[in-house]
Amino acid sequence: MLSAQLSEWLDAQAQALDQGQCDPQQVLGQLAAAGVLRVGIDPAQGGSGGDLADALEVMAAVASHSLAAAFVCWGQRAFIEYLLHSPNTALRERLLPSLLSGELAGATGLSNAMKFLSGIEALQVRARDQAPGWNLNGRLHWVTNLRKSGFVVAAAIEHEEGGTPFVLALADTLPGLQRSEDLQLMGLQSSNTAAIDLHQVQVSPDWLLHEDARVFLPAVRPAFLGLQCALAIGLARRALAEVEPHVQGARSILLEPWQEQRQQLEQSVAELKSGLLDGRFLTQPGALFRVRIALAEATANAVQLELQASGGKAYLCEHGSGFARRWRESAFVPIVTPSLVQLRAELQRQARSAA
Repeated sequence: MLSAQLSEWLDAQAQALDQGQCDPQQVLGQLAAAGVLRVGIDPAQGGSGGDLADALEVMAAVASHSLAAAFVCWGQRAFIEYLLHSPNTALRERLLPSLLSGELAGATGLSNAMKFLSGIEALQVRARDQAPGWNLNGRLHWVTNLRKSGFVVAAAIEHEEGGTPFVLALADTLPGLQRSEDLQLMGLQSSNTAAIDLHQVQVSPDWLLHEDARVFLPAVRPAFLGLQCALAIGLARRALAEVEPHVQGARSILLEPWQEQRQQLEQSVAELKSGLLDGRFLTQPGALFRVRIALAEATANAVQLELQASGGKAYLCEHGSGFARRWRESAFVPIVTPSLVQLRAELQRQARSAA
């Protein structure tokens, strides 16, 4: 699935990526050089072919080595999906080659927008019409893959005067756009995660991804959330792989739960792929939310099982550094937007509406 060179690099750098001791500038280049970013994209668009399920698998493979690298990969690949869904062909033709090559970093910036879509919070960037485009003010509080050498970020925008919210791509070179210092996270430190402040930022219509956020966001949500699930899948698979050598002999009691967890995990993966490919999640987002919740729970269970299988050895720094990193990584899975709390609240709201 991954080249040997990329797998070896990720294994060698996993700890440093998590703790911020690896230059985050390198991550995207390594992913691009291995062809990871081109999977699931039509060759006519510069991709290597395949579908979204193939992109999911390659991203899960990255996550099995390093969640920080997979988080960067998700940010890049999600922005590419936005371009592929955008009617703005000129923007796509201008940006896509440099995104696929890793020369330009793409950031999703739509976490707030996805919560807006579910009625959880208001949009955080507002626009005033100013011909020939818009003047923007606001803040994106948490955005990944804001590479300091250059990035473009997607943002959903609310009109100050009222009207239909829309979606723009914003280049880091825009006057008035300011990137914060990297957020001090518990892990995933080399993921170029920061905030963006917008003060009197003038943007032309050339950067319009879609004129109607309420049409665009539901259309890209399956890819946004589905590819995000790759983080949980890769981490859960790696933890269960670490358990396998221990399910004989003294710890054979763990064989049955290990087999059950593997089976349940792959059933959820199959359901996710099926929904992404047949379009079901476009009209049944609740089904996607339930799969995301199941995969997050599978990750927590897998890491817990790894701890039980490893025993006290996992708590020794000399032997347990990989486990400690996966434990921190597993703590991120339930809170990445949309969080499990937000998804469960939305499912509850949908159930009340249907009653």
